[in-house]
Amino acid sequence: MRKYIKKKISIKKVRVGKNVKIYNPSNIYECEIGDNSIIGPFVEIQKGVKIGKDTKIQSHTFICEFVKIKNNVFIGHSVVFINDKFQKGGPAKGNKKLWKKTLINDNVSIGSNSTILPVSICSNVVIGAGSVVTKDINYSGVYAGNPAVKLKK
Repeated sequence: MRKYIKKKISIKKVRVGKNVKIYNPSNIYECEIGDNSIIGPFVEIQKGVKIGKDTKIQSHTFICEFVKIKNNVFIGHSVVFINDKFQKGGPAKGNKKLWKKTLINDNVSIGSNSTILPVSICSNVVIGAGSVVTKDINYSGVYAGNPAVKLKK
């Protein structure tokens, strides 16, 4: 006979704003989540991450350390943020000196299944589903592809 384990939210040392909704199951620790934000199920948000207000993060998303997300941001399903660029030919193996930061500014929408390397994305940007963002985005517009390129203003 199979045993079914009901998973619960794992929230440890999180600063949560007003009217925040976090759905089961999630793994969220040592981070900040701003007012009126929604975190879908099966999301992991790691230590030191800062998420602004009015942000929605869909299910199965992974947000690693060194990521800052400002206000009114939408992150689709299964988006992955990366802080280790394998600069020495392989994983940094916990050497945080090799990890890089990511900044997502206001009014950014990131489509499902996108991968975001350590970059800075300016305000008012749309990232198409399945995109891989490998370089900073300094101008508002619509970006998509692997690597992501600007499609239109």
